[in-house]
Amino acid sequence: MSGRSQPAGQTPLLAQPLRPPSAGRALLHLGLLVLGALTGVAGALVQPAWFPGGLLLALAAEAGLVVGAARAAGRRGAAVAAAVGWAAVVIFLTVGRPEGDFLFAAGSGSYLFLLGGIAVAVICATLAPVRQPDGVPVRPVK
Repeated sequence: MSGRSQPAGQTPLLAQPLRPPSAGRALLHLGLLVLGALTGVAGALVQPAWFPGGLLLALAAEAGLVVGAARAAGRRGAAVAAAVGWAAVVIFLTVGRPEGDFLFAAGSGSYLFLLGGIAVAVICATLAPVRQPDGVPVRPVK
């Protein structure tokens, strides 16, 4: 193996069985999913109204939601739940309807909102500060 010894009575993190999330955590992630969806709808309506400012406001709201979710919950799963809610709604709103109605016009602002929002979600969910797992030292013992 790696040559490092584990403290007595402690199993490695990868060897521990997966447990289903608690009801409170599942409810928190569901709420963040819905909040991400609402942020996506609001951003879709704001970004074309005031073009450069509305786009920046919509992306800043998404970044704030994703980072805030990770900081509040202390885990990246919360950030991912908010980002998935945002992305699902925005992708759903890009599809045209049979009547010819659409929410996103084929312009640079819409593409910047879609692709920039996905990039912002990935960056914020990846770099969100979260706590370390309990009982595991940050650095390996030498």
